[in-house]
Amino acid sequence: MAGNTRDSGQSVTARALAVLGAFDVEHRQLTLSEISRRTGLPLATAHRLIRELESWRALDRDAHGNYHIGLRLWEIGLLAPPAGRLREIALPFMQDLYEVTRQNIHLAIRDGFDAVYVEKLTGHRSVPIISRTGGRLPMHATGVGKALLAHQSDEFVQAFCERPLERPTRYTIVERGRLLRELDQVRKRGYATTSEEMTLGAFSVAVPILDESGAATAALGIVIHTVRADASKLVPPLRTACEGIERRLAEGADDPVTTR
Repeated sequence: MAGNTRDSGQSVTARALAVLGAFDVEHRQLTLSEISRRTGLPLATAHRLIRELESWRALDRDAHGNYHIGLRLWEIGLLAPPAGRLREIALPFMQDLYEVTRQNIHLAIRDGFDAVYVEKLTGHRSVPIISRTGGRLPMHATGVGKALLAHQSDEFVQAFCERPLERPTRYTIVERGRLLRELDQVRKRGYATTSEEMTLGAFSVAVPILDESGAATAALGIVIHTVRADASKLVPPLRTACEGIERRLAEGADDPVTTR
């Protein structure tokens, strides 16, 4: 459930955001009753807010009476820096990388303790994976996530490792000491790898996109079938793409990429 929001004591803005927050990847369409239940709002309140959001095109309703996120929110979301300047600069390099590898290509940034996928390219013969554009996955279980995590401050890395870590597969590294050693290797060699740590049968390799201070503002990765894994062949084109993105980002910092 998205959260048991209570009607009393909340601002109109908070209640409207709760309605939008009721939608997620498992709940792309909701009825009025479902929105009321997932937010904890009375039906009358939920209905009033939904009508206002619908008039603003933040929500749309289909012929069956189900609601889904409207195009207005998608349009506004594209204005966010990670989905704007970074994506525009990186996409041609990602397309070149896909032409060379014909595999899944990921661009991700950090948001809190998660890797958020800004863009993704895939093909018919690419290994099936669970990532999606706009989705988030745990950093310690993904190639792009490890590349990002390894280039954060020592304080952030320590705070990350002290948390209970999710274990998507039996191969996921969740032991604090082992993960810290892995991140140290990522820094030394300049790239990160995972082998079936997020999805069985998938191997990933990723390179950080660094700013002038050496901090990772984003990471670019490739995901392939484990049986085809050969990091030595994938890292050079990844590094070339990342260097190109870094140069383009450095040419103008009017709209810097930020992470939280």
